[in-house]
Amino acid sequence: MPDWLDPMEDDERDSIIGNIAEGIVRRRLETAAVLLLEMHKPLTFITSQSLIVGSPLIAPFVGIDNLQSASRLLQDRGNIELLILRIEELAAKKQPAKAGLQP
Repeated sequence: MPDWLDPMEDDERDSIIGNIAEGIVRRRLETAAVLLLEMHKPLTFITSQSLIVGSPLIAPFVGIDNLQSASRLLQDRGNIELLILRIEELAAKKQPAKAGLQP
């Protein structure tokens, strides 16, 4: 298990970002998610540190591994930008498919 402050490897980061983005696009929450992510981008590091502080209370509900992954993902503001780009990319792929179905 990696340490809380270890940098996230690229393949692990891409996997987590992909899973989150696919879930958001599947639920058709692209616009809301991108808006909230853009608004809260400056707070990502504070959020990652808050997850570490609150881990004794949060970990029993979500699991320590998931909590560490979320904290490590939020340590770098660039990861949020990657998530936004991935959401927009998946939404753009989904859009032409819908456009072809409409008369």
